[in-house]
Amino acid sequence: MGAVNCRACRDMLDQMTKKRTFLAGGLIAAAVLVSAFAQSETGNAAPEPQFTADGQLVAPKDYREWMFLSSGLGMTYGPVSGAGATPENPRFENVFVNPPAYRSFLKTGMWPEHTIFVLEIRSSASKLSINKNGRVQTDIAGVEAEVKDSKRFPGKWAFFDLSGDAAAAKQIPVTASCYACHGANGAVDNTFVQFYPTLIKIAREKGTFKETSKE
Repeated sequence: MGAVNCRACRDMLDQMTKKRTFLAGGLIAAAVLVSAFAQSETGNAAPEPQFTADGQLVAPKDYREWMFLSSGLGMTYGPVSGAGATPENPRFENVFVNPPAYRSFLKTGMWPEHTIFVLEIRSSASKLSINKNGRVQTDIAGVEAEVKDSKRFPGKWAFFDLSGDAAAAKQIPVTASCYACHGANGAVDNTFVQFYPTLIKIAREKGTFKETSKE
């Protein structure tokens, strides 16, 4: 009788051990999934610029999930921002940057390799819906990107016109005015940090901010 009880106890212990092993494995798998999700949510899996075999920039479709830097209204320094805009119908310019570049800037005050900016240009409207004054953003009027890649571009930075529904875009020729304008007036490494209020203080503290003319 005692031997039967001992055998039954051993069977019970084996079953309990198997259950514990199964539960432990499930908990480990769940922890891995949670970690992967957290990395995705914090931007650790954010993409770098992607190019086709012939050097065209693949249009980043998720740029609105990137870091938002600033929005300007009626700005005219860029070749696209002023096209078709009037004082009565100014355009908004929304600036986004990929999360890894943003985190690096917070530490160094400089933009690392594979930084990619997206400039989203939108038309504006007034007296829309319940709005009585001021202007709100409406349809997209153009999209541009600025990419830093010293190995790919002789001047480190390159511009791309991503307007329309094209999946990829060729580099804007270096003779375009945007190259000279950014090179001469960029507050930090070819970029207009002077228009990004949350980054100005950081760049000045890191000693990377270049004062630009107000004329």
